[in-house]
Amino acid sequence: MTLMVPAVNVADLKDTTLLNMGIFALFVAITMVIVIRASRNNKTAADYYAAGRSFTGPQNGTAIAGDYLSAASFLGITGAIAINGYDGFMYSIGFLVAWLVALLLVAELLRNTGKFTMADVLSFRLKQRPVRIAAAISTLAVCFFYLLAQMAGAGSLISLLLGISDWGGQALVIIVVGALMIMYVLIGGMKGTTWVQIIKAMLLIAGAAVMTFWVLAIYGFNLSDLLGGAVETSGNPNLLNPGLQYGKTETSKVDFLSLGLALVLGTAALPHVLMRFYTVPTAKEARKSVVWSIWLIGIFYLFTLVLGYGAAALVGADTIKAAPGGVNSAAPLLAFHLGGPLLLGFISAVAFATILAVVAGLTITAAASFAHDIYASVIAKGKADAATEVKVARRTVVVIGLLAIAGGIFANGQNVAFLVALAFAVAASANLPTILYSLFWRRFTTQGALWSMYGGLSAAIILIALSPVVSGAKTSMIPGANFAIFPLSNPGIVSIPLAFFLGWLGTVLDKRKEDATKQAEMEVRSLTGVGAEKATNH
Repeated sequence: MTLMVPAVNVADLKDTTLLNMGIFALFVAITMVIVIRASRNNKTAADYYAAGRSFTGPQNGTAIAGDYLSAASFLGITGAIAINGYDGFMYSIGFLVAWLVALLLVAELLRNTGKFTMADVLSFRLKQRPVRIAAAISTLAVCFFYLLAQMAGAGSLISLLLGISDWGGQALVIIVVGALMIMYVLIGGMKGTTWVQIIKAMLLIAGAAVMTFWVLAIYGFNLSDLLGGAVETSGNPNLLNPGLQYGKTETSKVDFLSLGLALVLGTAALPHVLMRFYTVPTAKEARKSVVWSIWLIGIFYLFTLVLGYGAAALVGADTIKAAPGGVNSAAPLLAFHLGGPLLLGFISAVAFATILAVVAGLTITAAASFAHDIYASVIAKGKADAATEVKVARRTVVVIGLLAIAGGIFANGQNVAFLVALAFAVAASANLPTILYSLFWRRFTTQGALWSMYGGLSAAIILIALSPVVSGAKTSMIPGANFAIFPLSNPGIVSIPLAFFLGWLGTVLDKRKEDATKQAEMEVRSLTGVGAEKATNH
C-alpha cells in the first residue's frame, strides 16, 4: 500500500504560536490552582515529602507512571524510532523491562523499610552519618543528570513550537521552565507534585492513544503497511533491522550492551521513582500501585512503536532532523501532520506537562534527600524539628532549580532519551549494588556501602566526562574539544560491575561487624512489612 505523504513544513508551525501558548498557559493555570489547593494541608515533614501518605494504590500507580514516562519516553524515544528504527525501539523495551525489574526486586522491600528517602533504607542497619551523606550525594547526582534531560527536552519542544532556533531564545525557554518547576515544588510539595503527575499521566497516555489509533487508521490498522510506509519514506530498508545506530562496529555493539545494562538496572535505583512508594498508607496499597503502573507504562511503550514509525512514514527523517529541536521534534511534527495546529498544541502542552511534572518530582526528591539526610540527620544530628527541615528543603529547591537551568542550557540539543540513559547509568552504578546488598546480604558493612556508592558514582561520572558524549564527536556537548579517551557513550558496562565488586571487596576487607539485631529487624520488616507502618507514620 502506497500513500502520498504531504510534506510537513516546519515554517507553518510559526502560525500556531499563539494557540500553542494559549494551551500552555491554560495547563499551567489549572495545575497551579490544583497545587495551591493541595498545599493547604502541608503541615508536617510527612505532608511535604510523602503527601501525608494519603494516596490510594491506583492514584499512586498513575502518579508513578507520570513520574516514569518522562520527556525521554515521549519525545526522545519517538524520535529515536523515527530516525533509527529497530535500534530506537530498544529504548522502549529497555525502559519497560527495567520497570518490571524495579518492581519485582526492590520496590515493596524499600517501602517496608524506609520512611521518606532511599538513604533511610541504606542506613537502616549501617552507620547513619557516612551512609546518609553518600546516599544523598548519589541521589543529587542522579537527579541532576535526569534534570538535564528534561530541561533539554523543554528547550527542544518550545523552540520548535515558537520557531526559536537561536541559542539565546532556547536558553530563555529553559529559564522559564525552571522557574515554573521551582514554583510548583515550593508551593505544593509532594502532594501538589503528585496531582500534577496524575493529570499529566492521563493526558499523556490519552494523547498518545489518539495519535496511535489515528496513524493506524491511515494505514488500515495494518502494522505491516505502516512499517512499509516508514521504509518507503526514508528510502532505507534497514529501518526495520537491528544495527542502524548500534552494531556497525565492535565498539557500538559493546555500547549497546552498556546502554541495555544501564536501562534495565538503573530504574531499580532511581530515587525519585522509589520515593513515590512512600506516599501510600500501607504495603498493600504499594502493591496495588505497582500493578496499576505496570499496565499504564506497558501500554504507553507499545504506543511509541507506532508513533515512531508513524513519524518516519508521515513526516520523514530529513524533516525531523532539520526542525528546531532535531530528533526530539518527531512527536510534535507527527501531531501537526495528523491534526494540524490544535492537535499540535494539545500534544505539545502534554509534553510540556510531562517535563514540568517530572522535573518537579526530581526536584522534591533531591530537596528531601538534602534536607532529611544531610541537614536533619548529619548537620543537626537528628535534633531539627519538622518545620525547620521543610524550610531547608524549600531553600534547596531553589538552588537545585538554578543548577538545573544552567545544566539544561549547557545540554540543549542533545537527544533526551540518550541523556536519561546516562542518568540511569549513574543510578545503577551509585545506588543499585548498595540497595541489593543492604536488602539481601547479611554480612554487608558500612565500608562496603561507601566503597560501592562513591566508587560507582565516581566511575560513572568520570567515564561520561571522558566519553564521546562530552567531546570528540559532532554531537558532543563540547564540539570543538577532544579529550574522549573512553570509547563508549554509556559507562554502565564498566561502572556497574565495578560498583558491585567494590561493595563486595569493601565488606570482605572490613574487620568491623555490623549490628546483627538491626540486620535481622531489617530483613523481617522488608519481607513482611511488620513494624513499617509504625516507623513511617511518626
